[in-house]
Amino acid sequence: MILLDRYILSAFARVFFLSLAAFVGIYLLVDFFEKVDDFIAHQAQVSSYLLYFANKIPVIAVQVAPLAVLMGTFMTLGGLTRTNELTAMRSAGISLFRITAPLLSAGLLLALLTLGVSEYLVPLSVRKINYLFLTEVKGQEQQLIARDRIWLREGNRIVNIRYAVPGQGVLRGITIYSLGNDFRLVQRTDADQAIYTDGRWIFDNATQRSFDPESGALTATEHHQKSQASLDRPPEDFGLARQDNEELGFRQLRNLAVKLEADGYDSTRYRVDMHGRLATPFASLIMAFLGIPFALRTARGASLALGIGISVGIGVTFYIFQATLLAFGYSGILPAAVAAWAPNLLFLLLGLWLMLSTRN
Repeated sequence: MILLDRYILSAFARVFFLSLAAFVGIYLLVDFFEKVDDFIAHQAQVSSYLLYFANKIPVIAVQVAPLAVLMGTFMTLGGLTRTNELTAMRSAGISLFRITAPLLSAGLLLALLTLGVSEYLVPLSVRKINYLFLTEVKGQEQQLIARDRIWLREGNRIVNIRYAVPGQGVLRGITIYSLGNDFRLVQRTDADQAIYTDGRWIFDNATQRSFDPESGALTATEHHQKSQASLDRPPEDFGLARQDNEELGFRQLRNLAVKLEADGYDSTRYRVDMHGRLATPFASLIMAFLGIPFALRTARGASLALGIGISVGIGVTFYIFQATLLAFGYSGILPAAVAAWAPNLLFLLLGLWLMLSTRN
């Protein structure tokens, strides 16, 4: 049986690696045409081109690996069927489960490998890609400030922001310390949040405390439901300080979600992405399982064109379905775990139904 496993796995490996290389190559080509105008406009060096696309390879490979697994499974079983090798194996008393076990094992191994790459290598690659494209090519300034606690100094003021949502123009948990010439505290302003409206920041539920610069004693307290904030920075400045979720692994997303929840803020998006880091790699195992009944149903008609068509069709359907459910998770319609794992579960059930309805 070891010889049979090696034979099946060698056939699968050939198709898998060829498919993976083809999908990655097509993805890189499309991305190149999308980004080449920016590289040319900013007169980027050739090394920037090479480093950018070299760091793109792990990110793309993780995304297209399930498609390559599906195509490898489909074409391997299809090839065994066309040459009557599958019939010979069944005639020798080898069960369908035993024949497909190497393919499922390969899918599981690739899922675990993808999980490790997603956790450790992909975040590093995404950070490098963003740095190359935004900082070295476009020349945007990169501020190395923690995303969950931002500290700024503006003249004689020190600003602390618990959490920034620059895309929505929102700052949460704001404290502004105003200091005198001798660095003594003269005023402190606390606000639940600030919203960027018509080119200015507006405080919600702000409390302003004034202190005597000599003794440090509290002299006055004012509370305002709405007031104009003395912040001159646009939302984009706070956005540069934040990492994209793609730059974070599972453990970093989990730690950030816990911190945000401890501070009383919504961590839904980070919870969804956290579960997505675990669920997405196992799509390779699901695709290996799903490819078996499709290959058996098409039997001798499993041509290369059909294999590509079925693999791409199923893959696109899966990713559209996954993106839709993740959007429901981000909006709070579905729990984070359900939004991330439901595509895997539903396609697994589809594979089971097809397997049970396929004749031996």
